[in-house]
Amino acid sequence: MPTMRDRFAATTSRLLDDDPRLALVLADISADRFTEAAAAHPDRVLNVGIREQLLVSVTGGLALTGLRPVAHTFASFLVERAFEQLKLDLGHQDAAAVLVSAMGSYDWPAGGRTHQAPGDVALLDTLPGWTVHIPGHPDEVELLLRDAAAADGRVYLRLSAQQNAAPQPVAPGRFTLVRPGTAGVVLAVGPMLDAVLAAVQGLDVAVLYAATVRPFDGAALRAALGGATDAVLVEPYLAGTSVPFAAEALEQRPHRLLGLGVAREELRRYGTMADHLAAHGLDPRSLRERITGYLPLPV
Repeated sequence: MPTMRDRFAATTSRLLDDDPRLALVLADISADRFTEAAAAHPDRVLNVGIREQLLVSVTGGLALTGLRPVAHTFASFLVERAFEQLKLDLGHQDAAAVLVSAMGSYDWPAGGRTHQAPGDVALLDTLPGWTVHIPGHPDEVELLLRDAAAADGRVYLRLSAQQNAAPQPVAPGRFTLVRPGTAGVVLAVGPMLDAVLAAVQGLDVAVLYAATVRPFDGAALRAALGGATDAVLVEPYLAGTSVPFAAEALEQRPHRLLGLGVAREELRRYGTMADHLAAHGLDPRSLRERITGYLPLPV
């Protein structure tokens, strides 16, 4: 199966051909995937080298000229290293752009802590006006990227090496009800859906799917809960990141919330992505234990 980065590169290359407003800014990462696009559009495909702060500053400058720039590198460099530029050159200037990251929480454990960014979405939550997409399949990447490129505003698209076996019929900004249930709701974000579905097999719980987490679709969460009170959020980044948004959506009704995701404690052994999933309790077996231990399910 093609990866999310494969689909991002192919879709962006086509968009550069079709939309003269689009520009692409790189910091060496994935530059080999855009060789033909750079040759065809040398004025709109820019590689600034390993200078991530400059990557975002150039992106902001292009946006202020009326272009729709897409900036791309690893999440730890794009969001964490260049955060001041995100705050000032995009947010403070009210400049609109699309940020596309790769290698999110632990996609490449051997790269070490410098290449891990489980706190990227939580960090962006400190800034106003961001739309945040967390696709779980390459098909969703293309849909969400095309929507972001055609829109205005600041958009973050988080790609991962972890992906679901099949796409969902996602609509930007809306959660998708994958299956109904009466004992509570489990909200699976992006590439966590397959693990969540395996974990709740045979349980009477609703499963919601989110490929967009900001804005947070509180209406869908309330509808999926029905008369239940308990919700579990399973996110592929820092545990609890979306809990405040879910709490706000449910503030007018009794509720309980459990946020599952990447723990704050740093894992200092490389291992594999599967090892990290298990260590953070995000594999199907661990998720089932945590979900059944929390929701009021019949014995």
